[in-house]
Amino acid sequence: MAYLFTSESVSEGHPDKVADQISDALIDNFLAFDKDSKVACETLVTTGQVVLAGEVKSKTYLDVQKIARDTINKIGYTKGEYMFDGNSCGVLSAIHEQSEDINQGVDRGSKEQQGAGDQGMMFGYATRETENFMPLALDLSHRLLIELAILRRENKDITYLRPDSKSQVTIEYSDDNIPQRIDAIVVSTQHDDFDEDEAMLAKIRKDIVDILIPRVVAKLPENLKALFNNDIKYHINPTGKFVIGGPHGDTGLTGRKIIVDTYGGKGAHGGGAFSGKDPSKVDRSAAYATRHIAKNLVAAGVADEILVQVSYAIGVVEPMGIFIDTYGTCPFNMTDGEIATKVSEIFDMRPFAIEERLKLRSPMYSETAAYGHMGRTNETVTKTYSQPDGNTITLDVELFTWEKLDYVDKIKTVFGL
Repeated sequence: MAYLFTSESVSEGHPDKVADQISDALIDNFLAFDKDSKVACETLVTTGQVVLAGEVKSKTYLDVQKIARDTINKIGYTKGEYMFDGNSCGVLSAIHEQSEDINQGVDRGSKEQQGAGDQGMMFGYATRETENFMPLALDLSHRLLIELAILRRENKDITYLRPDSKSQVTIEYSDDNIPQRIDAIVVSTQHDDFDEDEAMLAKIRKDIVDILIPRVVAKLPENLKALFNNDIKYHINPTGKFVIGGPHGDTGLTGRKIIVDTYGGKGAHGGGAFSGKDPSKVDRSAAYATRHIAKNLVAAGVADEILVQVSYAIGVVEPMGIFIDTYGTCPFNMTDGEIATKVSEIFDMRPFAIEERLKLRSPMYSETAAYGHMGRTNETVTKTYSQPDGNTITLDVELFTWEKLDYVDKIKTVFGL
């Protein structure tokens, strides 16, 4: 029997994502000037206020208030009427030095013997149902909000948009797990105040369906374009008026959108958040490494859908174990346990080896903090960072290294494909 599956996304202006982006901007600035920085930084945002808290071990000094304000302004909170804007909000820093009890388990005489920054299990997932090996419902949810943000910044076709928004897409699947059609799309977008609520709702609905959706569809591959038809149920701002939003409408915290950040409810999640953590925290680095493994395995033809789990003990170098689930989609005679054994031979999952393989000690994290950490485009960009004393550094930074298909040939050789 056919079934429905739903995933959601939230925009860069969602309060939790504002918090994530501030935390990751701090990570990037610390790593730009001291690549060995150890950082665990949490952010809280609410009406007119930002609170920064966490632990840092670094040789560099930063103006954390300026970094927070610049991030907020870049997102689009630049007007006093939003009751939260980068130029006027208060910024309180309660960042202090990292615990030596934790650090002694991570830093060792040899970097290769670096222990895991915490215990826990991390999951990576990949599926053939999209070109970027991501679940379709989540991929479409992200695309809706990325395009909505482009429309907001263009301020041409739709002129009333504010930064906060959410989306949700429901897909109907066949019995053999093939997407058949889009059943429903939800878009809730913050907007300027209107004189009449009914006219406002009608205009927003028309603009989303007639302007946003066609722009999203135009950028899709042909097989996904076919899923859009006139039978889709649209729920546009279903609660009605959405003028009060962002951190004024709802307090935001780092790490509260971990399913949006990963696979939209497909696969699994170990529970640890990503943003605000340097790569010695395996919550982040091992989640990227398992995505890298899963994506390369699927691309190599080991299975059509794969879940990879790795687990660690704090301060211990080697992982506790690697688990593989192919959901019965492996096309050749090999058990999931046998696949896991071969994966352990191909990929070194010690924390430092992950950092080196994926180049995680570079300032690459701000771009991850909105619209998902997985399924993004691997590219190199140029970034410039400044310290309070005027010292400036410009770096070429490779983004989303865990999305590279650089192990496909090696996997095919090992598996005899």
